[in-house]
Amino acid sequence: MDRFAYIYRGNLSNLGFWMVRISNFSVFLFSLTIVHLFTIYLCDLYKNEGHMVRIPVRLYVCEIIFLFAVLMLLISQLNGFYYYFDENNLYHRSSPGYLLSYLFPFTILLLQFTVIIQYKNKIPKGIRIPLLLFFILPALATIMQFFFYGLSLQNIAMVGEVVILHISSLIDINRTVENANNMKLNFLKEEQKNMRIMFDQTATALANAIDAKDVYTHGHSMRVAEYSRKIAIQAQKDEKFCTEVYYAGLLHDIGKIGIPVSIINKTGKLSDEEFAEIKKHPVIGKQILSSISKSPYLSIGANYHHERYDGRGYPEGLKGDDIPEIARIIAVADSYDAMTSKRSYRDPIPQQKVHEEIVKGMGTQFDPAFAKIMLHLIDLDTEYEMKEHEEVKELSGKSEQHYEEFLSEKSEGILINNCITKIKLHFKSDEGFADETHIPSLIIFDSLDARIHMTEIQQKEMLYTEFARIRFDGNTSYNNIRKIKIDSLENSISQSSFILSEYKDGIDCTIEAVKIKDHIQIKISNEIKTSVITLALPDSSHFAYMALTGEHCTISNVELRKSKETAGENYITRIAEEISFIKDAPTGDIPNVQIDGWRTATTEAISLTDNMEIDFHTQSLPTARLIWHCPFISLYYSDDKKINGTNFREFVLIRIDGENWESYDYARNTIQISKNDAFEGWDSWKAKNKAGMDCHVELKKIGNQIIVVTENDGIFIKSTTTLLEMPPEIYVSLTGDQCAITNIKIKKW
Repeated sequence: MDRFAYIYRGNLSNLGFWMVRISNFSVFLFSLTIVHLFTIYLCDLYKNEGHMVRIPVRLYVCEIIFLFAVLMLLISQLNGFYYYFDENNLYHRSSPGYLLSYLFPFTILLLQFTVIIQYKNKIPKGIRIPLLLFFILPALATIMQFFFYGLSLQNIAMVGEVVILHISSLIDINRTVENANNMKLNFLKEEQKNMRIMFDQTATALANAIDAKDVYTHGHSMRVAEYSRKIAIQAQKDEKFCTEVYYAGLLHDIGKIGIPVSIINKTGKLSDEEFAEIKKHPVIGKQILSSISKSPYLSIGANYHHERYDGRGYPEGLKGDDIPEIARIIAVADSYDAMTSKRSYRDPIPQQKVHEEIVKGMGTQFDPAFAKIMLHLIDLDTEYEMKEHEEVKELSGKSEQHYEEFLSEKSEGILINNCITKIKLHFKSDEGFADETHIPSLIIFDSLDARIHMTEIQQKEMLYTEFARIRFDGNTSYNNIRKIKIDSLENSISQSSFILSEYKDGIDCTIEAVKIKDHIQIKISNEIKTSVITLALPDSSHFAYMALTGEHCTISNVELRKSKETAGENYITRIAEEISFIKDAPTGDIPNVQIDGWRTATTEAISLTDNMEIDFHTQSLPTARLIWHCPFISLYYSDDKKINGTNFREFVLIRIDGENWESYDYARNTIQISKNDAFEGWDSWKAKNKAGMDCHVELKKIGNQIIVVTENDGIFIKSTTTLLEMPPEIYVSLTGDQCAITNIKIKKW
């Protein structure tokens, strides 16, 4: 209409007469209409977005002004109060009516502006600025309109603001929709999380109810679930499968709910009828869990976890891969925990012996692939964490223990290694026993199951060796060590009466323990005294544990911390010469290496060529007692040539007893193992390894394949490694467990 007003301006035709009048009237009317619609928009905004029950009165006033302004516009068409047309059909402003025509929309905009300012918090943030500009820009345009005759700046500004406001509203709507979707998504995620928590808590409660029936299997279901998940992770299963196998493991024994307690907790041997009852628990478990149709894996785990790989299991006698994969995993984890837990008829079996039992069961009781993973987890568990713990696990938290006679109660062993172990606790002597002897003590020892054993039979079976008994006042008795050094510092008044008073009232104490090779340092500090005891062990390959005990005293508020950083080799000042089994042995092309524990040392890196032979002499250490206390061959890559170095990738680890471990991420491996006539049994093999034997290894690289062949006292091994991606270089290193490797000769061509 603004355009038509200028096109027909001065046009004396009949069409020009009407077009000039209609278009100019429309321009004035549309200006009022825009601010009127903006008032309606604000009312809607405050009602729906701002949730205001009562619309501000000023907006109603705006509507009254709008109606009056429209009436005045109509009247002006009759009397020319706002504008008029001359005989040439030309538009002219009237004075002072023309100013009044702008005053109405300006007043409405001003009232709207005050409402926007006052109730800005009721408006979405995304459109606050466009709303404020809706007053400011037209107001400025109105002022300019007086100086730029012929341009409808006010209308242009208003229309521009409507466009800006429309776009801003669309953006705000999109943002609101997105926020709503995000809220819905977050709500659904939270609901899923709550459902998972509820499912986890329900499953855990059921598992605890199962374990509560058997006084000898407390925590069994939880441990089986954890071990099953670890096996699945190592087998490169996806997250969904790992979660499913965890819960299937957690509820695998739920069928025991239907077995009489008298049978479950019977201390003697079960009769045939009683064993037949026990064998019903998988089927009962399946019946209980089959109603959970959304999670069929639960009933599968319960029903098939006692099937054997050779088909001699129950309840259905399935064989090999016919047994569901989840059940094959749980079977290994279940057997491992059963062996490493206390039972009515026996103590826990040491982890090393459990290892041998799993080896015996590969391909018969267990799926070989999952049994192999379980063996690898045992190798990685150097601190023997995968076991049933005593009631006071690792002495952490607000635990409390009371001791009557010496060694009547004792904690489980805490491994001492090259990471500093710190224990804080509070102790006090019993009423009537406040003297220097009735205080806590530390027992420093080694055994296969990390527990103190008192009977001669148990000590022999568990290879129990006690090194020292250290009382908290620094008084120490020792055995089976080469040398001891005790340094004490009095921290306060050392009068006997004061000390006894402290023991009676209670005293805080801190213990720090660290083992560097064959030396142990124990530091016991309290406000009375600080004692530092240094022990030189018989060798570096012994493990060392410390356990808390005492006599007529109570310990409480026990906190255990182990540093993440290892102490340096010079952390303990040596008091005895290091025991070395390689110092006087002949040296070959690279230095000899003594490996005191599982992969604690390794030879220099040897760059692999297309054809290579390695000869060396090996001898297991005096503490070695197991088949896998022997050399290992590692094929790997790292930027600095070191095992566990920068960008380390191990492709295969081959033990000369026939076991291997390969990387699923970097390579595919096949291994052939056979025993020839020279093999006289494992006892003979271990004896020859302890006496010392020569080993020969052949390595051949063909493209991305590496073939390793070795034969040692009747054990023939051929390993074929196919690399998924060729590294810049491939290295070979010799490592092992509790063995000395000497006179290493390398031949390349």
